[in-house]
Amino acid sequence: MAGRQLLSTSRVVVSKRLAHSEVTLSQTLKDQYYPKLGNRDIVAYGFNSIPTYADRAEFPCPAVRYGENTKEILALRVKEQGDWKNLSLADKKALYRASFRQTYAEFEAPTGEWKSIVGQILIAFSVTGLAFTLIKHYVLPPLPHTITQEWQEKQLEKMIRQRQGAVEGIASHWDYEKNDWKK
Repeated sequence: MAGRQLLSTSRVVVSKRLAHSEVTLSQTLKDQYYPKLGNRDIVAYGFNSIPTYADRAEFPCPAVRYGENTKEILALRVKEQGDWKNLSLADKKALYRASFRQTYAEFEAPTGEWKSIVGQILIAFSVTGLAFTLIKHYVLPPLPHTITQEWQEKQLEKMIRQRQGAVEGIASHWDYEKNDWKK
């Protein structure tokens, strides 16, 4: 909570500072960027030195103001260069919204997107389970008789009778005198 207040405060301070100094660009850069920006001010170098707008918590000051310059906003910008005590709360909010699209609380608020992601994962699991069941039932052949428990027990008895692995194998664990497993 304190971090958000600090970032929000720093954002306002930086926006006050940026109101007095805008970045000056050469004519070639203006020709390159302003057709995309419209009537917006480039106020900083921005993330990766590209004049774009993005609400990012890790980069609190976008290079471009969010709102276009209207007559009302330009009048407020002239008024803000004086004492901020003369500005009303509505004027301060209008200046903020002209520079930033959302507050920190707005763009960091939970969106509920996780619900759709969990739903998609559950649907994928359901489709996979259904496909597995259908493949097991209609495509795969039945299990061989050698998988059954009685077959495996008979195989074990046969291996003991034949003394397979008498030194280190299965027959080494069988006591032939007591006719039982060694303890």
